[in-house]
Parts: sequence; structure tokens; C-alpha cells
Amino acid sequence: MKKTGILNRHLSGALAELGHGDGVLVCDAGMPIPTGPRVVDLAFLPGIPSFAQVLDGLLAELVVEGATAAHEIRRANPEAARLLAPLPDLGFVSHEELKKLSADARLIVRTGEARPYANVLLRCGVFF
Repeated sequence: MKKTGILNRHLSGALAELGHGDGVLVCDAGMPIPTGPRVVDLAFLPGIPSFAQVLDGLLAELVVEGATAAHEIRRANPEAARLLAPLPDLGFVSHEELKKLSADARLIVRTGEARPYANVLLRCGVFF
């Protein structure tokens, strides 16, 4: 049994299968989920787990070389926008474009976040 890191077996296994360039969408409870990508739904109650909690846990285990978020996050959810500031090569697109890009993600992790635009598409890097 694991004693540290992500304990959810479905999420831990999905992360182990990711490779360089793969996309991981971390999204709020309201984001439309496209058909195709693998989904690990962590949502339990509104706000639980939060976008911040899930993002922190994922960033502790993933190598991220880039990220994309909706530009609307800066106005509608500045707290979530601040969480994204340290991400490398952070770009912004419209929310509609982010929804289109999410169809090509390899993995979608749905949180219980109940605040708008708390979504980010991470691009996996390599550790060497």
C-alpha cells in the first residue's frame, strides 16, 4: 500500500501511464467532459475536493512543461488564476477554445470545485 502521494488508485494508475506531451485537464465540476479521454472523477460535494487541492497534488507528481487556461479565469476567479501563475509556459485561450482543446487530453481529472473557470490543461514534460 502506498503511504505518500496520490492514494486514489485510478488517478495514480492513470498518471503512471502519461508520457511526454500528453495533456491532463484539471477541471471544475461544471466543465463539460468530452467523449474520448480517460476521466477520473474526484468530485464528492460542491467544493470538495477543491481545484487547489487537486492541482497541488498533481503538480507534486507530474512534470509539467506547459499549461493552458481560459482567459476568463483572471476576471471571474482571480484566486484560481493565482494558482496557475507559477506554471511554466502558461497560455490563455477563450473558454470555448479550452473546451475544444480538452477533447485531445489523455486524462481529465474532475474536481468538486464550484467556482467558475477553475480549469487548466497541463502538458506533461519529462524529468530528464
